[in-house]
Amino acid sequence: TTDDGITGSVHQHPLGDWSRFAEYKAPDPGQTDGTYPIDWKSIAADVARQKEKGELVYGGLPHGHTFLRLVDIRGYQNLIFDMLDEEANLAPLMEMVERFNQEYVARWLELEPDMMCYPEDLGMQVGPMLSPGSFRKHIKPVYQKLMQPARDQGCIVHMHSDGDIRVLADDLVDGGVEVINLQDLVNGIDWIADRFAGRTCIDLDIDRQVVTARGTPRQIDDLIREEVEKLGSKEGGLMMIHGLYPGVPTENIEALMNAMERYATHYS
Repeated sequence: TTDDGITGSVHQHPLGDWSRFAEYKAPDPGQTDGTYPIDWKSIAADVARQKEKGELVYGGLPHGHTFLRLVDIRGYQNLIFDMLDEEANLAPLMEMVERFNQEYVARWLELEPDMMCYPEDLGMQVGPMLSPGSFRKHIKPVYQKLMQPARDQGCIVHMHSDGDIRVLADDLVDGGVEVINLQDLVNGIDWIADRFAGRTCIDLDIDRQVVTARGTPRQIDDLIREEVEKLGSKEGGLMMIHGLYPGVPTENIEALMNAMERYATHYS
């Protein structure tokens, strides 16, 4: 991001060199989400409290669970070449990551959540980080296997993916996604309306690059109204979220919150 300290990034990839693959072991999903320690007993207690209150229970994989985890392990350039070159070690590495994720999903499903989330950024400012062909061959089948147990259990399947994901959208929905969380302006409001409105639930990530960060309160109000008019309906199918980062003027934060309340039931 443009702000230091928001999130970490990998600078030394564990398998930047395949020579160490034989000794490489996956962590225990009973103890970690792959990055941070995890306490499943505490999570189970939180879920029980949420259910007692009648709240919607969200479960799911950590952000960057498959493609981005492979990027962290191998490095972005190495991974893209591995996919294109049919690197022999790639399949067993992907199987290792998939097994970890499958057990993680199974642990969540034991808690009977209402929704299972599969967050993973696949887009850049323009286009995806991997070709549609590589996505279909290497990543989509894994997504389908990770999502199917949730679908079988009756969970709502939710996916978040930042960036321009337009050329991957059909494959994502075909893979089992029922709620898609994508960014508004980088994909285009009209494109989102044409592709998803009335067919797939849209969890809209409101622009935080231009309008809310540097625009005027009136521009923010106009943006939210346009999005609700084009993407919302009385039947539902539109959710909205905004990631508030440092540097956004307080008057813009107020304008955004007011607009989201003002147009919550404003449909064309």
